Amino acid sequence: MNRKHGEYKVPGGKLVVVDLAVDGDLLRDVEVSGDFFLEPAEALSSITEALEGAPANAGVDGWAQRISAGIPEEAQMIGFSAEAVATAVQRAVEGGDA
Repeated sequence: MNRKHGEYKVPGGKLVVVDLAVDGDLLRDVEVSGDFFLEPAEALSSITEALEGAPANAGVDGWAQRISAGIPEEAQMIGFSAEAVATAVQRAVEGGDA
């Protein structure tokens, strides 16, 4: 499995970085980082869990829906969004070798 890397700078916001592997048609070993703020910080694991095992061809809308459904209701994404993370995933999947 080749590691892939994708980045997305939210206009007027923060940088979102995603590193992952594609195994068959599924996302694996997903890591999300960046200079964004997330409260509570533990919600980051909910984002990665929502993406782990997701179809690699789900697209930005599909991944964003998984992230939105997976994070705790009280979580606050400051300077980024589920769509921003999904865009970074898309960039990684499209060939951003790590």
